Amino acid sequence: MTDPSLTALYEQLPPQPAPPGPLAGLRVLDLATLFAGPLAATLLGDFGAEVIKVEHPRRPDPARGHGPAKDGVGLWWKLLGRNKRTLTLDLSTPGGRDVLLRLAAGADVVVENFRPGTLEKWGLGWPELSAANPRLILARVTAFGQFGPYARRPGFGTLAEAMSGFAALTGEPDGPPTLAPFGLADSVAALTTAYAVMAALRGQQATGRGQVVDMAIIEPMLTVLGPQPVWYDQLGYVQPRTGNRSANNAPRNTYRTADGSWVAVSASAQSIAERVMRLVGRPELIDEPWFTTGEGRARHADTLDAAVGGWIARHGKEEVLAAFERAEAAIAPVQDIRDVLADPQYRALESITEVPDDELGTVRMQNVLFRLSETPGAIRWAGRAHGADTDEVLAGLGMTGDEIAALREAGAL
Repeated sequence: MTDPSLTALYEQLPPQPAPPGPLAGLRVLDLATLFAGPLAATLLGDFGAEVIKVEHPRRPDPARGHGPAKDGVGLWWKLLGRNKRTLTLDLSTPGGRDVLLRLAAGADVVVENFRPGTLEKWGLGWPELSAANPRLILARVTAFGQFGPYARRPGFGTLAEAMSGFAALTGEPDGPPTLAPFGLADSVAALTTAYAVMAALRGQQATGRGQVVDMAIIEPMLTVLGPQPVWYDQLGYVQPRTGNRSANNAPRNTYRTADGSWVAVSASAQSIAERVMRLVGRPELIDEPWFTTGEGRARHADTLDAAVGGWIARHGKEEVLAAFERAEAAIAPVQDIRDVLADPQYRALESITEVPDDELGTVRMQNVLFRLSETPGAIRWAGRAHGADTDEVLAGLGMTGDEIAALREAGAL
């Protein structure tokens, strides 16, 4: 059982606006950096969890310095740090260790992404954390997992994109393997970690005990890539790079319109493929024996691309989109962020929202991931300054001003 007095100390944290969402009351300590672990904690915070971001006092989360900044304020952090209070703590010091254990005693979840063995070196491994709180969930997010020949290697999502087969599948057939120009593997791992934490919490309800979540960033990408292992196991088949085409269906590509815009067409379903052929004036292709399966159409992608691409090239973007909509065929414009912000569907869904911010005034960013009809999530604030809530959080643990000053003098804060 968790020491009731420690839980009471945790509950003395100064009151915050009532957090919305179904995870209200869930307490999360985010010890992680770059990017899967912190994003997982962000997703929990979006639906009401109370998240405390723990950063080194002299080495802030590198996400604060990634990408463009405005007036010296990192913009990526405003998204990644939203709905989190920020605390500085050097976990390698005795004082930092003790404070972390006190926080963990009243928490539900700890998210970390240090190399395996690092927390253990500081006396903050699973034995110590679970002793402080037997119901705790410890989510450990690393490139390669907690064991195996690569476990102690440094690694990032880019390596997962390479190792998993994603890069080998991505790019033109005669071009090099291609990496995503954004944190794809980290984002997939973050979504998976948030799901894993919820599964572990459900297990906690059933057993009364916490557990360790071992999340290797190289693994979720394997599932995202689909049946590659099954195909190879049963057929020896290795999917090649096909550019914007699909090995499983056609037509599926990007096509340039008469006014120089680009659109994407997908015809995964047989009925959609037939509608597209009628729309572009090639209904006779529907009667071809190979047209009846996605695999057959993929083998004749040259013919289908010529038909679809030729028709699209003779019409402007708006005309193309309207014609496809009337035909109930699947199409979308290829958009950059300027188009996304103006898109009426994103506007209707409120996919981009405005968030008040102490440093920048108002920040537009992605909204919470999904809508719940009864217990919706919300963005309560954007990423806060480094260590902005340190004194408040520690005072909530019952520490006096002198004790906080001593920790700061010792380099623990």
